[in-house]
Amino acid sequence: MADASPRTDISTDDTDEKNERFDRGKSTAMVAYDSSDRSKDKTDQKTLRRLAQNREAARKSRLRKKAYVQQLESSRLKLTQLEQELQRARQQGIFISSSDQAHSAGGNGAMTFDVEYARWLEDQNRQINELRSAVTAHAGDGELRIIVDGIMTHYDDIFRLKSTAAKNDVFHLLSGMWKTPAERCFMWIGGFRPSELLKLLVNQLEPLTEQQLTGIGNLQQSSQQAEDALSQGMEALQQSLAETLCSGSLGSSGSSGNVANYMGQMAMAMGKLGTLDGFIRQADNLRQQTLQQMNRLLTTRQSARALLAIHDYFSRLRALSSLWLARPRE
Repeated sequence: MADASPRTDISTDDTDEKNERFDRGKSTAMVAYDSSDRSKDKTDQKTLRRLAQNREAARKSRLRKKAYVQQLESSRLKLTQLEQELQRARQQGIFISSSDQAHSAGGNGAMTFDVEYARWLEDQNRQINELRSAVTAHAGDGELRIIVDGIMTHYDDIFRLKSTAAKNDVFHLLSGMWKTPAERCFMWIGGFRPSELLKLLVNQLEPLTEQQLTGIGNLQQSSQQAEDALSQGMEALQQSLAETLCSGSLGSSGSSGNVANYMGQMAMAMGKLGTLDGFIRQADNLRQQTLQQMNRLLTTRQSARALLAIHDYFSRLRALSSLWLARPRE
């Protein structure tokens, strides 16, 4: 009996220790399980938010697509309606010229002018080389005057060519496509600004007498005033043309009245565009008069230097364009 009591105590202690270890393991497992649940809940919430955002983006995309399709359908119906109205107008005797034929005629006129202008440049280069050689050789005033007068007459030729070309394709002249890109940057109504050219020449022609300085100053002022008047006229024409094109549009319901209004609107716009060639003729007339008056204000030798300076200026603009187009591109 005395030996049995110690063994019983040892067995009880082992049991308690096992129970304690089991409880600690269970508690640790519960904590890990709770942490896993919270992490899973966070992941699920992010996924739900992302799915909701994707659904919203898809909904907006469907709405945009639907609106775009409706817009295309509406435009198609309007185009069909306009074509039908124009067809009825043709059947009623309203003649609409073919745009392809008009473009072809304008293109031929522009091409003809470009060829003639290139030939004019070649002749001018030849005359300028002759003048430069005469100036370098200190030729007499009589010889210089013959060459100067020939160059002035040559300028008259280009103004006549431009006047004819403006009747065939005024937009070609106004756009400056017959010039190099650098020259187009300084264009004003189909050519150079006389007042700006005079500013460049004053520094090239020194020394000038007081009378010459006064005459050139007055010429520059009158040229500037004429330029401002023509520029204001062009702005007024553009504004009037824009108002004509914006006034009255084809309604949603088709009718021959709408077509008549449209054709009347286009006729008015065409009439206003018909004044563009007049602006080019006036601008060229101002350029021509400026050159002639400058020639009268200067001596023969000064006129020769002025013509050389004008040619060198435009020649350098053309060279600048060539260098710019040939520049290395990254």
